[in-house]
Amino acid sequence: MLSRFFNNRNTLGLMFMLPTAALLLVFLTYPLGLGTWLGFTDAKIGRPGVWVGLSNFIYLAGDDLTQLALFNTIFYTTVASIFKFVLGLWLALLLNRNMPFKTFFRAVVLLPWIVPTALSALAFWWLYDAQFSIISWALVKMGVIDRYIDFLGDPWLARFSTIAANVWRGIPFVAISLLAGLQTISPSLYEAASIDGATPWQQFRFITLPLLTPIIAVVMTFSVLFTFTDFQLIYVLTRGGPLNATHLMATLSFQRAIPGGSLGEGAALATMMVPFLLASIMFSYFGLQRRGWQQGGDK
Repeated sequence: MLSRFFNNRNTLGLMFMLPTAALLLVFLTYPLGLGTWLGFTDAKIGRPGVWVGLSNFIYLAGDDLTQLALFNTIFYTTVASIFKFVLGLWLALLLNRNMPFKTFFRAVVLLPWIVPTALSALAFWWLYDAQFSIISWALVKMGVIDRYIDFLGDPWLARFSTIAANVWRGIPFVAISLLAGLQTISPSLYEAASIDGATPWQQFRFITLPLLTPIIAVVMTFSVLFTFTDFQLIYVLTRGGPLNATHLMATLSFQRAIPGGSLGEGAALATMMVPFLLASIMFSYFGLQRRGWQQGGDK
C-alpha cells in the first residue's frame, strides 16, 4: 500500500511541489497578506495600528501626489513597454537571421539584463549628470547644443530619461524571449510562402506575427509587470524627483511607509497597484487561450 502511494504520479508531483509551495507561502503569501492587512490600519513605525477600514484608500484617492504617481506609473509603463516591444522584436528578428558571430551577439545582447539594476542606474546617473554628462559633452562638441542639458532637473526630461534607462535594461529580456519563439516557427512555412510569391512583409504579417502572438502576450505581460513595479532604477536615479515627476506607485509607497513612517498608507498604496497587475495577468491569460485555439484546442 505504501509503495503504491509513493508510485502515484499525482502524489509524487505534490511532494515535489511542497518545498516550493512552502517558500512561496513564507516569502510571498504572508508578506502580501500582511501588507494588505496593514493597508486597512493606521499602523506607524514603532507602534501597531488599529483598523480604519477604507480610510487610507479614500485619503489616497484624493491625494494629489498619489494621482501624480499613478499618472507617472501608467505613462512610464506604457511608453517603456511599447519601445521595449518594438525594439526587442526588431532585435529578435535580426538575431534570428544567419549572420557571422551570431552566438557572440546573442550573448552580448543579454549584458544589460544581467547587470545589477543599481549599477545600471548609477551608470545612467553619470550619463545624465548636469555637469559631467558624456551625452551633453558630445552634443556640445558637435555643435548641436551650446550648454549642458539638465536631464534629471526638468520634470519631463527626467521622465523620458528614466524611460530610456528602463528600455535599455528591458530590451534583452524581450528580444531573447521572442527569439526563442521565432526558433519554434518551421522554416518550411516561409519556404512555402516564398514559393507562392509572398513578400518579406507578408511573411511577417501572416506567418511570424500570428504564430508569435502567444509568446508576445506572455513576454509583454512580464515586461509590463516588471515595469509597473519598478523601484530600484527610479529610486537610485532620481528618488522620485524633480518635483515628484518620476515618483511611481512603488517608490511613493516606500517613501510613505519607511522614511515617512506611515506603514498603513504605504501598504495601501502598494495594495492599490494590485488591480493593474491583475489586468496584466488577464492579458497573458487571453494570450494563452489564443495559443490553445491555434493548436486546435478549445477557445
